Amino acid sequence: MILRARTRSLRFPRRPLVMGIVNLTDDSFSGDGTLDAVTALRRARTLVEQGADIIDVGGESARTNREPVSEPEEIERVIPFVQRFTETYEGATAVDDQQVFPPLLSINTWRPAVARAILAAGGDLLNDMSALPGDENARVAAGTGAALVIMHSVGLPKQRHTHVQYPDVMRALHEFFEVKISQAMRSGVNADAIILDPGIDFAKQKKDNLRILHELDSLQVFGRPILLPVSRKTVLGETLGLPEPKDRDAGTIGCVVAGILRGAAIFRVHNVHATSQAVRVIWAVTGNA
Repeated sequence: MILRARTRSLRFPRRPLVMGIVNLTDDSFSGDGTLDAVTALRRARTLVEQGADIIDVGGESARTNREPVSEPEEIERVIPFVQRFTETYEGATAVDDQQVFPPLLSINTWRPAVARAILAAGGDLLNDMSALPGDENARVAAGTGAALVIMHSVGLPKQRHTHVQYPDVMRALHEFFEVKISQAMRSGVNADAIILDPGIDFAKQKKDNLRILHELDSLQVFGRPILLPVSRKTVLGETLGLPEPKDRDAGTIGCVVAGILRGAAIFRVHNVHATSQAVRVIWAVTGNA
């Protein structure tokens, strides 16, 4: 299996990738956001030095209890970071010979105008949380050569959909990805440029999230890398009785280990230091080092 991003191609199986989160926001649910590009660049460099293979940057929180920022503001927040992205790895060295270095840059947005403007400045992946209601984001990715993350959800972003019920959540995911993969390819996205995200905590109940984590390996039928963005998520807080996101890193690592054993290829996390070490150890223990 090959993942074709804008500047490079990666061949799987290989050690899972660690995607470090950089929030150019002042209302990140995990409390690690900043509106200062220089501070964000410093954070990204630290994440790379800790083993991040991908840096995922976004200018708007996914929190549903916050109003969306305007498109111009989102662009203005992220563009300076993208333009200076080389500062996150210049003079640095890779943790080991399996780290993707220089790191890939992922642009986290769901609005086509924002994606188009930011990808014009750079970026290897478009991390889209819109669930592809139309073909615009797929066409943006296809036009730039960026890989496209297709995330499962229901309804519009930035709105609560916790009332959604599924007779069979795994069947819903399979049907969704069959449709959306075809839609993306018709829009010009190469099959090798598609990444699948099951959308943990997006329009799902606790039981749905836990079942997805338990049966994650069933999504390998699509032959595409699976991105598991479970870091500090609500399902962990509900399972562990931890209301504060920053207290959920141990639970996150538990999900990372489970995800590796079920075929996940990319982990989007806040705590790159701990996750990178966990991934490297599990990969060695399973005989892949």
